Amino acid sequence: AELLPLWRRDYLKYRRTEEGKRWPKAEAWDLYMQQMIRHRDLIREEGRTEGIHDVFDAWRKRQVNRSMSELGGSADAVVHPIVAFELSEGCTVGCWFCGLSAERYRGHIPYTDENAALWRGVVTVMNDLFGTAAQTGFCYWATDPCDNPDYDRFIEDYYHITGALPQTTTAAPLKDPALTRRILKLFDKYKTVTNRFSVLTVKHLNKIHDAFTPEELIGVELVMQNRESLGAKANAGRARERILKLREAGKSDKIANLEIDHTTIACVSGFLVSMPRRVVQLVSPVPGSAEYPLGYRVFGERSFDDAEGYRAAIDDLIATHTHPDVPRHWPARFREDLGFEPLERGFRLTSRCLEHVIENAVCGARVGELMHRGDRTIGEVIETIVDEGASVLTAAEFFDTLFASGLIDEPDENAPAAPMDDAQAADTTTAATAPA
Repeated sequence: AELLPLWRRDYLKYRRTEEGKRWPKAEAWDLYMQQMIRHRDLIREEGRTEGIHDVFDAWRKRQVNRSMSELGGSADAVVHPIVAFELSEGCTVGCWFCGLSAERYRGHIPYTDENAALWRGVVTVMNDLFGTAAQTGFCYWATDPCDNPDYDRFIEDYYHITGALPQTTTAAPLKDPALTRRILKLFDKYKTVTNRFSVLTVKHLNKIHDAFTPEELIGVELVMQNRESLGAKANAGRARERILKLREAGKSDKIANLEIDHTTIACVSGFLVSMPRRVVQLVSPVPGSAEYPLGYRVFGERSFDDAEGYRAAIDDLIATHTHPDVPRHWPARFREDLGFEPLERGFRLTSRCLEHVIENAVCGARVGELMHRGDRTIGEVIETIVDEGASVLTAAEFFDTLFASGLIDEPDENAPAAPMDDAQAADTTTAATAPA
């Protein structure tokens, strides 16, 4: 009776009103949820590195802008932390809906002197390069934190180096209750980010409440993933595979009670680091698709053996793949998901969740036309509009705006080149041997 506005539709109109004060516990819950959402937005802001690492910051801003336009219902929930670490390989839980299609568990890195020294070195590099943005990092991906029995020792090191305790999400809080309690005590001690338990079934929920007191769970968000819940499943990973199999069988592809345009569970715009394999990738969220079935894109990958090698790997990924300016050799075309409509002074681009109106009296309409055709490079479009009377500065500024907004299609520069026919090979040979 004290919480009626939380689930009774006829009471919703009283929330946050004078009449609503009859239900102070419901009001307290509303305030708590508002604070959670506000904190989520603050994490997105905390990942900015302007003035610390401007080249990376420009790349990340571009990925944020693109995501807000491209990810649909997932967009607001994606906070774009700059790094995620895996402290084990694979996962023991095996959720049927895993948006990252986590592989079977193959082991973890123990907290030995050697591993601890490498770990502290790698985290220190992140802190040195990106400052407080490193506080957005967390220590799982296609893994479960509780699969590493030393997980709490790794994240406490992270706190002492960066000043923030990484957020923990686990679907296995009952696997090792002593480890889970050590994680929760770190939250009590350092008071940083609220942790999360993924609840897989109603039986699982009941066991969690049996195992932990309300006081122990005060810093835990219970994320309802059970079939009866209103939580939507992202169209990526194993959930995507399930949907496709149901469609192929001619059955309903509904896999959750609530269906929204939830496109990915990936959230990092930055670095995905496997400590067991000593590999770092530059990644960013994209909608789950045949091309990107796990809901994120890998721009590049490097290996490392020590902290110095890790720093070199990060520097090389940024130098190779972040592009402070739009490369002139790129194809001049908009993202494939954008609908195009010409306007008198520019054009309108429509995505699954946003409408972009871009205008420029000098060259807006012409650039839109040429980009929509998509048969030239960026450099060729710039040359065309300059030949037609626009200034080089106007053209450059206009393309900077399109690029920073995340509206230009970014080609996969890691893709292997298409095989050349004999004529193309001859042209290449001639060009390579011709004098400058």
